[in-house]
Amino acid sequence: MDRILRQIWSSLGVGLNMQRMRNSERILERRRKLKMFCPVLTTLRAIDASDLFAVFISNPKRQVPIWRQRSSKDAAGLCVWDYHVICIQRDLKRETAVLVWDLDTSLPCPTTLDDYVAGAFQPWIPLNPEFSRFYRVIAAPMYLRFFASDRRHMKKKDGSWMALPPLYDCLVAEDGAVHNLEEFITMSVDHVITSPEEAISSLLSRA
Repeated sequence: MDRILRQIWSSLGVGLNMQRMRNSERILERRRKLKMFCPVLTTLRAIDASDLFAVFISNPKRQVPIWRQRSSKDAAGLCVWDYHVICIQRDLKRETAVLVWDLDTSLPCPTTLDDYVAGAFQPWIPLNPEFSRFYRVIAAPMYLRFFASDRRHMKKKDGSWMALPPLYDCLVAEDGAVHNLEEFITMSVDHVITSPEEAISSLLSRA
């Protein structure tokens, strides 16, 4: 379980916000996430790994709008990410069967699915089709086995960081792969889920 928690932390919010923060602001944001993650760790230790899912959010244009994001300068918290990752917790024993963990959100963490969709996706706002959000849902055990990132996507051509990297080590897959992020965030309508409702329905139906 500890490995799951470390990788959830490493992946959440590692996409690049198109509205860049100054370096000092990124440092403060990084510290805030670490402080916020401590109680998250305590809570998630009691959760069965089979009830955790990583959800990658992106699109072919690599520009997805998500509201209520702490790093935003916009009054509504709008950020446009190249991709974003959230953690979904399934709990069929509770009336609220799905919780969302997003360390970048200004919403409570965790929050219910309905509240997260309303606050972060604001589905009543019409989007140009090129900004539509696509979802790739991956069970935590599979995610741990296959996902790898050496954070090369976070570096400029000169090797400097576009944004401060996560605090934990780079993620290496069980087969030794060091970077396959593109396989997870390259999305087309034929291969991914195109609505949050469909994404959640797919994981609730899994054994």
